[in-house]
Amino acid sequence: MGLGAPEIILIIVAILLLFGGKKIPELMRGLGKGVKEFKDASNTPSSEEKKDEKIV
Repeated sequence: MGLGAPEIILIIVAILLLFGGKKIPELMRGLGKGVKEFKDASNTPSSEEKKDEKIV
């Protein structure tokens, strides 16, 4: 049940029709920022982890 080339092209065309050419770069920029923040948050040790490091 994988996506082939025709399905991907159809999805891209549908997105272009829904959002238009001007909105897509803004959406991708926002998505990129969200992914970056998620990666930063997952790589940054929490305060509990910092406490554990000080004890050991």
